[in-house]
Amino acid sequence: MAGAPTHEAGMLWRLLNRSGTESNGDSSKWLDAYHDPMSTLYTFTQCMTLSDIQADGDWKLIVADLGTGSYDMKLKVYKNTNILSEHTIIDLPTGVVTFYMDTLEPRTPAIAVASGPYIYIYKNLRPYFKFTLPPLDIFPLEQELWNQAKDDRVNVFILREALEGLRAEGNTLTVRSLRFLQLEANDLEAFANLHKHFPLKRQTVITCLATLKKSMADDDAISCLVLGTENKSIYVLDPEAFTVLTTMELPSVPVFLSVNGLYDVEYRIVVACRNGCIYTLKRGSTEGAKYTIELNSQPVGMERINKSIYVGCMDETMHCFTSKGKKLWTIKLPASITTMHTIDYKPRGFKAVLIGLNNCEVHIYKEKYLVDVIKTSDVVTGIHFGRFGREDGTLVMSTRAGGLFVKILKRSASFQEKDLSAGPPVAQNVKLNIPKKTKLFVDQTMRERENAVTMHRTFQRDLYLLRLNTARQYLKALETSMNPISSDPAEPVKLSAQVQGIGPTFKMTVNLQNTSLSQASSNLFITFDYDEKLYSFRKTHIKVPMLVPGLNYSYDTFIDCQSDKGVSDNVKVYVLKQGRSVPIITGVISMPVSEAVVVT
Repeated sequence: MAGAPTHEAGMLWRLLNRSGTESNGDSSKWLDAYHDPMSTLYTFTQCMTLSDIQADGDWKLIVADLGTGSYDMKLKVYKNTNILSEHTIIDLPTGVVTFYMDTLEPRTPAIAVASGPYIYIYKNLRPYFKFTLPPLDIFPLEQELWNQAKDDRVNVFILREALEGLRAEGNTLTVRSLRFLQLEANDLEAFANLHKHFPLKRQTVITCLATLKKSMADDDAISCLVLGTENKSIYVLDPEAFTVLTTMELPSVPVFLSVNGLYDVEYRIVVACRNGCIYTLKRGSTEGAKYTIELNSQPVGMERINKSIYVGCMDETMHCFTSKGKKLWTIKLPASITTMHTIDYKPRGFKAVLIGLNNCEVHIYKEKYLVDVIKTSDVVTGIHFGRFGREDGTLVMSTRAGGLFVKILKRSASFQEKDLSAGPPVAQNVKLNIPKKTKLFVDQTMRERENAVTMHRTFQRDLYLLRLNTARQYLKALETSMNPISSDPAEPVKLSAQVQGIGPTFKMTVNLQNTSLSQASSNLFITFDYDEKLYSFRKTHIKVPMLVPGLNYSYDTFIDCQSDKGVSDNVKVYVLKQGRSVPIITGVISMPVSEAVVVT
C-alpha cells in the first residue's frame, strides 16, 4: 500500500490479537488498530463492504477506489492491512456489494461493482460476468437525423440545429448527441464522421446498489441484486442468469436503497430520491411507488433499523420515521452530515446509527440518544462496521484526504442509552402516575359519545357567530376610523400616544409616522375629544406639517385634571385632513387617575 507505515507488521499483529491502543482520548470504547493517513483512498460508504470472500473465516475489506475521479479507478481487496487483490475499473464506481449467487461448496460470495451502465461480477477474486443495463428507447426523430447523417443527406450544421431544437423541446437525447452539441463548429465534421456509422444507443447509469434475499433468510442464502438507475427505475436481477426479474418506476432518481424481506415471499424496498421524497415499493404492487415521506431538504444518507427509518438531510438534521411514514423525532446535529451507516453488533445485540460529520467527528446514535462520539484527524467520507479479519466489532473509516482508519470495539465497551449532550432532565422521561378514571369522567365520556353531533353543531354555530361579530366590529372600526393605523391607501399614517405624569397635570405625546414608501402626507392636524368637566387641554388643535415617509414625528400637549373625585375617563385623539369630515385615524387613550387636584 502506498505510504504504509514501516511497522505495519506490528499494526497487523495488534489487529489480530486485539491489543491495540485506546483512541486519542476521544472514547474509551475503541482501540486504534490501524492508522494510515497516506493510503490514497478516494471512496465513499456505498463503495465499501466487508465479506468472507474466500470462505476461510478471515473477512476481507473490499473498496471501490474512485482514483482521481477521472482515471485510475480500481477495485481493491484488503486482507488485514495488505492489498490482496487489485482490479481496474473502467468508469466511476457507484456501489459495491457481496452476494451469494449459487449453492456450491465452499460457500464463497461474489463481488458486484456498479460502474456506469454496467455491473461487474467477480468470483474468487477473478472477473466472472458483466451485466449491462437494458438500453432505453431512442427518440425517433433523433434516430432519423443520425441515419440521414450516415447517408450524407444532411450536413453537420443542419444536424446540430435540429438536435438543438429537440433538446429545447424537452426530449432526452443520447450521449452522442449531447456531446455533438458541445463541440466547436470546426470539430463537428470529424466527430460526425467518426461516430455516424455506429448504431445509436441510449443507456442509463446506476446510482445505487443493494441486495435482496431470494427465497431464504440465511446469511449465506442466494440473493438478488437491486439497483437504482438515472432513468428513475428500480431493477431486480436474477443472481444466476443475470436477467431482469422486476422493473419498477419512480417519480425521481433514486439515490439510497433500503431492502428487506424475501423476493419469492414478500419484500419492501424503501427508496430515497433526489426530489427530497422517500417512496416504498412492495411485491406485487400494481400502483407503482407508494409516496411515504417528504423531507425538508435533500437526503444525504438513509439507514433502516428494524421498523425505523433514519434519514440524514443537508440541513444538518437527522429524522426518524416509521415504515408507514410517521415522523417519530428529529435531531439537530452540530455540523453537516458526510455519511451514514449502521452498527449491528450481534454479540451484544447492539444496533445504532453511525453518522460522519463535517467537523471531524463520528456520532453514534442509539435511537435518538447520542451514546458515543469518535473524533478523527480528518473528515470521514466512508464508514463501515462489521467483521474484519476475525474481529466482529471493527470500524473501518476512510477520510477526505485519503486516509484509512481501523478501530476495534472493546469487549468491555458499554453504551449507555442516554444522551451525552445537554438536554432535558431525566425526570422528564419518568412516567406519570395518572389516577384511575372516575365515574364522573366516564359519564362525561358517554354523554359526549351520545351527543357528539349536537355538540359539534353547537360549537360550529358559536364559531360562526364569533367570526360574524368580529367581522362586524372590524367593519365598524374601518367606517368610523376607530383604529390607530389608517386603512386609506391615500393617507398611510400610523398613530401612537402616551401619557406621562401623576397629576393633576399630565403630558400627552402623540407620535405620527407615514408608513408609505414614497408618498408624503400633508394638510393634516390633530384634535382631541374629551370631557370638559374632567380635563382641560392647553392645546386642543395641533397643525401637522408635511410627513416624510419613514420618519417619526412627536407632538406634545399638557392636560390639567379639573375634578377632585378621583375619577378618570378616555380621551380620543383624532387625525384629520382638511376638507374631510371623517377622521383618518382615531386613537383612544385611557387617562390615569390623578393623585391630587388643587382647585383654585
